[in-house]
Amino acid sequence: MAARISHTTIDSRDALAQSVFWSAVLGFAEDPDDPNVPGDEECMIFSRDRTQKLLFIEVPEAKQVKNRLHLDLEPEEGTRDDELERLLQLGARQVDDLRHPDGSGWVVLADPEGNEFCILRNDAERSRA
Repeated sequence: MAARISHTTIDSRDALAQSVFWSAVLGFAEDPDDPNVPGDEECMIFSRDRTQKLLFIEVPEAKQVKNRLHLDLEPEEGTRDDELERLLQLGARQVDDLRHPDGSGWVVLADPEGNEFCILRNDAERSRA
């Protein structure tokens, strides 16, 4: 017997704004039958195949310390560095640059509320190295 993850929940000051940001980052979408609207204290977004879900819930306190859990992302198309530029344009902030001269490594980013996540090279980039 085992459990499965239903969804990942992220505490937020503004659930709608976070759901919009992360939808753009991941290519996720809200449920068209239950759209996220201003004032919602809980906003769910889904992967294209609906197998992955992120739920943003509003909490009164701001983020205080480094995340104990974070997402590691790989670009579906293009390179890690192309994806880095796209994410910065969406409103992410660079926290740390752990790229190495040989092309390995990753970049630590923060979403608009300060939650850290990383952007890695994808399989194609790693196989070319």
